[in-house]
Amino acid sequence: MCATGRNCLSWHGSTAQLIVTEPDLIKEILNNKSGVYIKPKPVSFMKKLLGNGLATSEGKKWAKQRKLANHAFHAENLKNMVPAMLTSVEMMLERWRQFEGKEMEVFEEFKVATSDVISRSAFGSSYFEGAKIFENLNKLAAMAVGNANKIRLPVIGKLLKTSDEIESEKVENRIRESFIHMIRTRQEKMKNGEIDGLGCDYLGFLLRENQDVDDNKRISIEDVIDECKTFFFAGYETTTSLLAWSVLLLAIHTDWQDRARKEVLEIFEGKSPTPEDNGIAKLKTMTMIINETLRLYPPIVAIYRNVSRETKIGDLFLPGNIEVLIPCLVSHSDPEVWGVDAHLFKPDRFAEGVTKAAKNTMAYLPFGLGPRACVGLNFAMIEVKLSLSMILQRYAFTLSPTYVHSPVQRMSTRPHHGVQIILHAL
Repeated sequence: MCATGRNCLSWHGSTAQLIVTEPDLIKEILNNKSGVYIKPKPVSFMKKLLGNGLATSEGKKWAKQRKLANHAFHAENLKNMVPAMLTSVEMMLERWRQFEGKEMEVFEEFKVATSDVISRSAFGSSYFEGAKIFENLNKLAAMAVGNANKIRLPVIGKLLKTSDEIESEKVENRIRESFIHMIRTRQEKMKNGEIDGLGCDYLGFLLRENQDVDDNKRISIEDVIDECKTFFFAGYETTTSLLAWSVLLLAIHTDWQDRARKEVLEIFEGKSPTPEDNGIAKLKTMTMIINETLRLYPPIVAIYRNVSRETKIGDLFLPGNIEVLIPCLVSHSDPEVWGVDAHLFKPDRFAEGVTKAAKNTMAYLPFGLGPRACVGLNFAMIEVKLSLSMILQRYAFTLSPTYVHSPVQRMSTRPHHGVQIILHAL
């Protein structure tokens, strides 16, 4: 096998990796019509973090879970989640009053707000009630990141557990106990007539699927827990980082901040968005800004697939068991695709939508492509647009001189030292 031009061969320990940057090959891999390109089996820490949920499963199990997730994140169900988002953002903005005219760090603020949104919309509780789960999920995530590039000897690795592996088992059990307690509490409330059915949030939806009379549709309690973990963590990580990078770029490019604010004020007339209006869908300038933010700071910098059997892609012949790595960050900053200004913040490149933003939009991968593209995309976009709309109506902001630019890849691309801004009340 040889690799030429925009693709190259690398190694991760004893595993061969083909790094692919050609947009057409990326499309073929992620659409996976041949079924050859499968998600790698999660390593022990990621397995504990996400279980065998939608993000990690394959085959029939994945198809069943994807169908379930598509239904859970249908437009009407997302509309029902908006009140929870509004409540959480209002609480955040109330806290911001103490920072008016002062420096504040927004990344930590967005962590609390997005965690609260997930807790309320998915589980009917506030951030503080779900704080224990978030704390333990973050511990597991830190272990997963810390061990991601460690290569262990096959035999010794199975016989001897590291201190992180021992601790991760304890943390995983604590997370499971928290979800079991949450599920039992919900079931008790239903029995006692305190709530109507199992509730209309994400947990209630999953528990109803657990009680389906059809064996082919019913999911187990373990499936419920794994899907909760996936939504709890993935929804929080992606949205928090996207909000932080959006505010950073708007704090630097105040002309775009002014344009976005003008649009928001024209559409919402100084009021908060509501589930009933379609104002969020009218935010063209806001959408351009978010798309450009995702291009410059994609949540995930690389997508991995395993080649399950010998195959041919383009002019390349791939043996089975090789790993394919698609570096999103490379595709998003490629001058051949985006032009000589690829490294600049220019939201107007998305003025006519994603499909006309570049020479080949298969190079735009903030949420993946194909059947395994992120199912929570619309949830994240609604939350970010709603949050920014409410912020822009109340505040202007500029970048603090104390800000240190240091993007780092953890579970998502995040600002290592936070994002410090100066907040100005309008």
